[in-house]
Amino acid sequence: MRVVLAVLGVAALAWGAWLAVESVSVPALLWFAGGPVVHDAVVAPLVGVVGLAVARFVPERWRAPVAVGAVSSGVLVVLAVPLLWRPYGVPENPGLHDRDYVLGLAVALGVVWVGVLVSGLARPRRRGTSRRR
Repeated sequence: MRVVLAVLGVAALAWGAWLAVESVSVPALLWFAGGPVVHDAVVAPLVGVVGLAVARFVPERWRAPVAVGAVSSGVLVVLAVPLLWRPYGVPENPGLHDRDYVLGLAVALGVVWVGVLVSGLARPRRRGTSRRR
């Protein structure tokens, strides 16, 4: 069964590649090549540095809420970038383009970090469970 699924997957991949060859352009190649390059050169090192900073400088009680807040903030920013960068780059959709995206992103990030604050304050302090690293 795995062999059948593998053959079907390779066939679908080949068909998709055949269809993509017809629409190859320089911007498309830059888009497909630029994503991995930007991820490996900018995003991954930045996430690693932020993770190390959280582990090193944030008290244990606050580590989980801050990590969740950082991940949620990153997802929100990634989702907002296309409409912040080029607000009318997609077909018109009534009710979608009549917003202030910067304000919406700021409010969403504010809600996330208020949640981090509430969660961090609500977590009990651990006493007598110090661990050495």
